[in-house]
Amino acid sequence: MQMGSSRVPANRARSCAGVAAAVVLAALAWSWPAGAQEGFPLKGTWLGTWQGNQVQGESVFLTLDWDGKTISGVINPGTDDIAVKQAALDPDGWKVHIEADAKDKSGQPLHYVIDGHIEHLELPNRSIIGTWKSERGNGAFDVSRQ
Repeated sequence: MQMGSSRVPANRARSCAGVAAAVVLAALAWSWPAGAQEGFPLKGTWLGTWQGNQVQGESVFLTLDWDGKTISGVINPGTDDIAVKQAALDPDGWKVHIEADAKDKSGQPLHYVIDGHIEHLELPNRSIIGTWKSERGNGAFDVSRQ
């Protein structure tokens, strides 16, 4: 009986240590994404306004993606979506430049240029604040990531 009783506490201690280690690792794995960087600063969906846009309306919705080299996306996805033709991010000042070609209701071409900067970069719901312009107008541009 003496031999068996000396081994049981050691095995139980190892078993408890293994369970405790697994719990700690699971807790770290669960909490790690919360503190990790959110990825490329422009990636995601953005909702806001481009004030004074008589052609598209003042509400604007963007979906932006990044494949490691190129920024792509769509402005106002749906039946009248506008593909992003060109986009760039300059980390010096977090400046954003987006260009897209669309058509007005009569079929006339429009070239949109959006220039702004990212505010509150450290937050998940960061914003792009700036201006937009086309052949048919210009105004303030303000979107926040959803």
